[in-house]
Amino acid sequence: MPLIFITGGVRSGKSHFAEKTAIEHYQTRSVQALRLIYIASGIALDREMEKRIRRHQADRQSHQIPWLTIEAPYKMVDSFQSLRDGDVVLWDCVTTWLTNAFYEGFDKGTPCVEQSGCLEEKLSVLKIAVRSLLDKNITLIVVSNELFDEPPYLNEEVELYRQMLGDLHQWFVLMADEAYEINYSIVKKWK
Repeated sequence: MPLIFITGGVRSGKSHFAEKTAIEHYQTRSVQALRLIYIASGIALDREMEKRIRRHQADRQSHQIPWLTIEAPYKMVDSFQSLRDGDVVLWDCVTTWLTNAFYEGFDKGTPCVEQSGCLEEKLSVLKIAVRSLLDKNITLIVVSNELFDEPPYLNEEVELYRQMLGDLHQWFVLMADEAYEINYSIVKKWK
């Protein structure tokens, strides 16, 4: 399975590039692609996120090829289990999923970030699930945001988030067949 990792600044053109890449893979596969799948990690908690989600939905609906959308704000592994040989999958995005993982359980009193080993377990399970896809005939395109150009924060939780995201980015690039960084709609292929 090809794994393609795409990162860059917020509103840099990552999602557009990822959608275009997914469609190209869908249309040019030597084995007929079964489905073009979009795994969405976003939750509309405010107006800004609502607008972004609607814009992404409209972008996908503008294509002649239909997308199957799977909402996976928390349980990414469950969405991976529903994939079949021949699928072309776009996951947008790691940054949002990791934020959700940090605060899952907040409504019950204790977010994951405050539970010993909770985040490490979520990341371990995610990596195992991604590795299991490598043996299947699935194209996986993973999108994330680049948050590392800013100076360190004094807030320990924010720094923990940045460290975990950075480690996860490095892991995805290591596993990826291709890795891209996009800024100002300019695409830089790193791998």
